[in-house]
Amino acid sequence: MSNSDIKDINLAEGGRRRIEWAEREMPVLRQIRDRFEKEKPLKGVRLSACLHVTTETANLARTLVAGGADLVLTASNPLSTQDDVAAALVNIYEVPTFAIKGEDNVTYYKHIGAALDHKPHMTMDDGADLVSTIHKDRRELLPGIIGGTEETTTGVIRLRAMAADGMLQFPVIAVNDAMTKHFFDNRYGTGQSTLDGIIRATNVLLAGKNFVVAGYGWCGRGLASRARGMGSLVIVTEVDPLKALEAVMDGFQVMPMMDAARIGDIFCTVTGDIHFNVEINIPGLAKLAKGDPKLVRPFVDQYETKDGRKINILGEGRLINLASAEGHPASVMDMSFANQALAAEFMVKNAKTLEKRVYSVPAEVDAEIARIKLAAMGVKVDTLTEEQVKYLNSWEEGT
Repeated sequence: MSNSDIKDINLAEGGRRRIEWAEREMPVLRQIRDRFEKEKPLKGVRLSACLHVTTETANLARTLVAGGADLVLTASNPLSTQDDVAAALVNIYEVPTFAIKGEDNVTYYKHIGAALDHKPHMTMDDGADLVSTIHKDRRELLPGIIGGTEETTTGVIRLRAMAADGMLQFPVIAVNDAMTKHFFDNRYGTGQSTLDGIIRATNVLLAGKNFVVAGYGWCGRGLASRARGMGSLVIVTEVDPLKALEAVMDGFQVMPMMDAARIGDIFCTVTGDIHFNVEINIPGLAKLAKGDPKLVRPFVDQYETKDGRKINILGEGRLINLASAEGHPASVMDMSFANQALAAEFMVKNAKTLEKRVYSVPAEVDAEIARIKLAAMGVKVDTLTEEQVKYLNSWEEGT
């Protein structure tokens, strides 16, 4: 496709094989795609998506297109793109894609501009870059937009701040807030894939290392748990006293980052605050270093300080699970992207009645995704009896 920008179209066949491999672990999304194929709930909807271009995202793209969406995809992170997947999306699945692994900042925002040139009716974000760019630089698009969805903690924080200031000009569904997203994706997905990325980048033994986790939200809980499982001595830093107390009660050391910095071996920020690589003071580190950093391994930049210490920054300080590894396992992204697909359907059906604010995924959608996932895993659950339902919905019987 001429209306795409990818690294190498010849990588498409390898990308297709990996996309199909991921699909085997995504039964919920596959079931939704089968229904979308028949019902076409997104027919005629121009959709611009800014997501990590991975095998799992490719299966979401296939689902949206099956539902009738006119889709354009761009990368939500310069280092997370899988070039073979981008090639397959363009050459095999005919989804216009703007994503090249390692693209510079200028190219990254040029690609976002290309996705917005699609004049979307709906946005689908992983970090709110489309929404932010529309509100800052592409306001002429606002009249045609019915709504959007947002995948991440960081993005939802930004959007809620916009809504609180009266700046958000269309409704957005916070996919991140769905229990089947943040409870599983953030905890199990981030927990496993972050360690995967660190190990692939460094090949270090985690056992016996002081592993510092900044933030004890769902991502931090998952990462701390998995690092401890690998034998690391885990230290948690927090600003929230309740989360800090929870980390202590879960058996982790808790201390300020200034104290952890003196003893830590590996540091990972999972706060959902200042995003991408900004939370690590890389310009400050550069001032402490003698000379330019050395690329000692793929995705490992080594800074040697003037007093002789060597400090390694992984993945340019960005999302290491996507920079040096493959991101979350497909089985957890199955639920996250099922939420994205169903949130898009919900937006099309209800946009006219929604206000310009951030909405949670409807509870019934969350529960349905959990039910489908359990069925796919061969797990059965109990149901309440009529007597139990009556008791839980009344007050007359007392305790």
